[in-house]
Amino acid sequence: MTDDPSSALDAVFAALADPTRRAILTMLLEDDMAVTDVAEPFQMSLAAISKHLAILAEAGLISQEKRGRVKWCKLEPAAMEGAIVWIQSFGQFEPLDLEAFERFLETELQAPQPE
Repeated sequence: MTDDPSSALDAVFAALADPTRRAILTMLLEDDMAVTDVAEPFQMSLAAISKHLAILAEAGLISQEKRGRVKWCKLEPAAMEGAIVWIQSFGQFEPLDLEAFERFLETELQAPQPE
């Protein structure tokens, strides 16, 4: 991963642009996985999955570690912080206040409905 914040942000968004890579990240939310286990649900070669993993690793979204003869992949969620900050800087994506939303729904559901 690069030290330039703009390049790092570009790498993260480029990595996230591909549905296969997003699916891989979703799988890694559960636990670390061996490369062969990552590849299993996809109908593509192990070499193709390895290329996707290399892009994710270059963006810093995953790390890879060799344990014996097996290469393991681990999610690195901190790498997404720059993208999260960038998106939230637009102000249109404030965190949802679920409690306020629940209160609103309760009020609306209790109000008499027009006939």
